[in-house]
Amino acid sequence: MAHAIRALAMDAVQAANSGHPGAPMGMAEIGVALWARHLKHNPANPHWADRDRFVLSNGHGSMLIYALLHLTGYELPIEELKAFRQLHSKTPGHPEVSITAGVETTTGPLGQGITNAVGLALAEKLLARDFNRDGHQIVDHHTYAFLGDGCLMEGISHEAAALAASWKLNKLIAIYDDNGISIDGQVAPWFGDDTAKRFQAYGWNVIGPVDGHDVDAVDDAIGKAKQSTDKPTLVIAKTHIGKGSPNRANTSKAHGEPLGAEEIKLTREALGWTHEPFVIPAEVYAAWDHKSTGDRVESEWDVRFDAYAEAHPELAAEFQRRMAGVLPADFAQIAVDAVVKAHADAATVASRKASQIALEAFTAKLPEMLGGSADLTGSNLTNTSSTPNLRFDAAGKPNDGRHINYGVREFGMAAIMNGIALHGGFIPYGGTFLTFSDYSRNAIRMAALMKTRVIHVMTHDSIGLGEDGPTHQSVEHVASLRLIPGLDVWRPADTTETVVAWTMALGNAQRPSLLALSRQNLAYSPKTNVDEIAKGAYVLSEPAGSKGKGKAKAVIIATGSEVQLAMAAQKLLADEGIKVRVVSMPSTNVFDRQDKDYKKAVLPKGLPRVAVEMGVSDFWWKYGVDAVVGIDTFGESAPAGVLFKHFGFTPENVAATVKAVLKKK
Repeated sequence: MAHAIRALAMDAVQAANSGHPGAPMGMAEIGVALWARHLKHNPANPHWADRDRFVLSNGHGSMLIYALLHLTGYELPIEELKAFRQLHSKTPGHPEVSITAGVETTTGPLGQGITNAVGLALAEKLLARDFNRDGHQIVDHHTYAFLGDGCLMEGISHEAAALAASWKLNKLIAIYDDNGISIDGQVAPWFGDDTAKRFQAYGWNVIGPVDGHDVDAVDDAIGKAKQSTDKPTLVIAKTHIGKGSPNRANTSKAHGEPLGAEEIKLTREALGWTHEPFVIPAEVYAAWDHKSTGDRVESEWDVRFDAYAEAHPELAAEFQRRMAGVLPADFAQIAVDAVVKAHADAATVASRKASQIALEAFTAKLPEMLGGSADLTGSNLTNTSSTPNLRFDAAGKPNDGRHINYGVREFGMAAIMNGIALHGGFIPYGGTFLTFSDYSRNAIRMAALMKTRVIHVMTHDSIGLGEDGPTHQSVEHVASLRLIPGLDVWRPADTTETVVAWTMALGNAQRPSLLALSRQNLAYSPKTNVDEIAKGAYVLSEPAGSKGKGKAKAVIIATGSEVQLAMAAQKLLADEGIKVRVVSMPSTNVFDRQDKDYKKAVLPKGLPRVAVEMGVSDFWWKYGVDAVVGIDTFGESAPAGVLFKHFGFTPENVAATVKAVLKKK
C-alpha cells in the first residue's frame, strides 16, 4: 500500500517534469496508518458533515493526497494523476479546495495549512457545544494535519500552535514529517529548534519521535493521540525523504525535482515494484478501497442524526441550515430593518462604531457569526452584547462565547478564520488595524482564492488615526487590497453605508470581504437612494436645483471619511455657481461588477472627474479622473485635524482642485 503511493508520486512528477516526490515517498507509511486505519471519511460524499478533516499543510507534497484520494475511491481517476500539474486538471501543483474532491483547504504557502487546521478543529469543538445534546453526539470528528519543517519554520505556526493549546483542541492531531531536509539541504544549520519541547511549552501533547516508516508505530501514536481530552497532539515521525530511491533518498534533490527515468527504474527495483507507470494491481486497490467502509460510517451517522432530529427537530434543522451556509429565512428583513434604522438615526459616529451598531443587529439574529480581534477589541469594536468572550475551562469545555481574543496574532487569526469558514457552520469575522493587514495579507489572499465567506474588520483606516504616526497610518493598504481578485473591499462613509457593507459581506457566500473603517467620527450624509449603496457606488448628491443629469459640470468621487469633504466642497463650489455631482464609492470592487449602463449613469461621460481619498493616488486613474486629492507619501505624527490640513484634505483644497480641472477644460 505504501509503495503504491511512492510509485504514483514519482510517476506523476516525472510525467509533469515538475513537482516534489520526496515528501510523498517519505510519508507513505504515515499515509497508510492514518487513511487506512483511522480517518473517518466517505469517498462517495466528500462533504459529509461529520467526516474527519485532513489537511496536507506541506502542500508541495500534493501527490501524497492525490494518491490517497485516488486509492481510497474518490472521484479522482488515474487520468487526473497522469495530468498532474497540467492545465485544468484536478491535480494542480498544490491542493486546491475548489478543484479536487476530498481536499479540505488550499495549501501552498507553508504554515497556513496547519493554521487552517486549528480553525477547523475550533469549529468542530464549538459546533459540538452548540448542537450536541445528551445521548446525541452528531458533531464528533477529528482534524488531522501533516506538516513538515517548512511549516514549523514559518512564524504563523507559532501563532496557531499557541492558540490551539489555549483552546484545548484535543481533537486536533498534527503529524510532523521530521526528515531534516529542505530545498537548501540539511536543515540542521538553520533549524535547530527542539520541536518537542517547543510544543510541550505551548501546552501540546507530544508523542515521539516514532519511526515514520513503521505503520504500526504511527498507528499506535495516532491511537494514543485520540485519547487526549484537553490537549492537541503533535506526533513526531522520523522519516527519510524520497525513501526507496537509492541515490536521491535523504537529499535535497528528492525534495523538489523529478527523480529521472534511470533513478525511477532503480527505485522500482529497490522496492520490488514491477508494475508499469501509473499501474496499480487490483489487490492493492482492494486493500486501499474505502468506499464500503465510508458508506457504512456515514449511514451509521445518518441513523444517529435521524434520532437527533426526532428528539430535537429545531436544532436539527438549524444544524443543517448552518452547515449548508444558508442565512436565516428572515435575513433580508433583518438587513432592511438595520439599514432603515441606521438611515433614520443618522448618527454622526466613526465607521468603526457604525460597524459595531451593525454587528449588534446581526449577531443577535445570526448565531453562526463568530467574531474576534487581534488584541484590539476596544478599538475594532467587534464585540457585541450577543457575543461574550469565548473561554475554556480546565477540562477544555467552552462557554457560550462567540468573541475570540486572538491576541497579537493577525496572520494566525486570518488563517484560522479561513479554517473556520471551510469547516462550515460559522461565519467568522475578525478585527485589527488596517495597517496590520500587511501581516495577514497572504491569508486574506488565500480566502479570496478559496472563495470563503470571511469578513475582515480593519479599523484606523487612514492618517485620520492621528498621533500614532506613519507606522500605523494606512496609505497604500486599501488600494493594494482592492487588487486581490475575489476580495470585496468596503470603505463606508457613514452608518447606513456600513450596515449595507455588512449586509453584502454576510450575504456573499463566495467572497471574503474587508471593511476599512475610520477612527474619527464621520458626519451622516442624507441620501434618497439607499438601495444603490449595494452596487458599490451611487450618486449621493446632485447639485442644488439640478433636476436633470446634464446639470453638473464635474463629478467628485469620494470614499469613506472623505465623502464628507466632497459634500462640503460641493457646497463651496455651489456658492461660486459651480455645480458638481458627488458620488460615494464605498466599494470599487462591487462597482466594477455592475453593468455598463449603471456605471455610465453614475459617472457620465464628458464630465470631468476628481477623486478624493486619503491614500495613494495611482489607484484612481482607472476611473478616468482628471485629478486626485490623495497622499503619495507616508503620514506624520500629529492630531488628525492638523494632518488633514497639512496634507490638503480640506473642503477648500478639494474645491480648488475641481476648479483647476474645470479651468483646464
